[in-house]
Amino acid sequence: MDIGVLLPTGTAQWGPADSARELVAFGRYAERLGFASLFANDSLLGPRVEALTMLAALAPVTETVTLGTAALMPFLRRPIQAAQALASIDLLSAGRLTVTVGAGFPGRFGRPLYSLSELPWERRFARLDETVALWRALWDGAAAFHGEILRFEDIPPATRPHRAGGPPIWLGGATPAALVRTGRVYDGWLPYPPDPADYASGLRDVHKAAIDAGREMEDVTPALFVSVRIDDDIESGRQALEDYARATYGMPLEELEKIQAVVTGSADQVREHLERYVAAGARHIVARLGALDLHSQRDQLEQIAELIPAVQAATDHTSTSESFCPRPN
Repeated sequence: MDIGVLLPTGTAQWGPADSARELVAFGRYAERLGFASLFANDSLLGPRVEALTMLAALAPVTETVTLGTAALMPFLRRPIQAAQALASIDLLSAGRLTVTVGAGFPGRFGRPLYSLSELPWERRFARLDETVALWRALWDGAAAFHGEILRFEDIPPATRPHRAGGPPIWLGGATPAALVRTGRVYDGWLPYPPDPADYASGLRDVHKAAIDAGREMEDVTPALFVSVRIDDDIESGRQALEDYARATYGMPLEELEKIQAVVTGSADQVREHLERYVAAGARHIVARLGALDLHSQRDQLEQIAELIPAVQAATDHTSTSESFCPRPN
């Protein structure tokens, strides 16, 4: 059971001039507190430190934490160059990179970014899967790639990652099609369903798809992306999340809670809610800190760190494969 944190890369633009450099210290502090992973998100919708740049800065100054994207949107980058960048981070971190990818969402979180990237919105999922297949082929030494959308000949020798085959690649998404693609192709699943029951049912579908594809259920890491705010004053905590939702997504908290996992309350209440996701099968939690300024985010980081032993211990009381994801007949 791993618990990680999403780095607050947007604070580089909201805080003092040296806030960007403080993010490196923030990541190192999270590692000392016992977090298992440091993730960075990827977007052009608001100013922030770019995800791969952030992870490259952390690679040589951290020791054990997984460095991840949540989620990288490959269509923002040329695919061969992205393979080189990811392999380089995997090398710099001695094999600690995990790459979660996504294709973007309808509305302002997706289609406008395709326009900026001069790529069609149509067939975006096929493009995503082919990009991942291209990366894996390059990391294995391929000199050509022939997909339906991406086709390359005479590819120069690519940078090889630290690990044979490259870093694990997870998929962010929970549509029925995404669940099947996760089970068949990807190494992990990083959704954010508001209801733990939906997480459990989605994971069952992922595992069924994996078995149908001749894989093992253990081949897919079940992860969870969740916004967390610990506050004994419930009203104060929800107001802080309200401010966060409007600043980050341009929507009220009530609307955000309908589409994303959001947990707030006292430390015990947050722990109990996270344990419901553990019981549903989650084995790697990525917590996004429900605060806007770096000082408040550091406070939230410390409070969540205190919950890590208890949430990890919850795995002793549940079995993903037996209780929630039985092997298909």
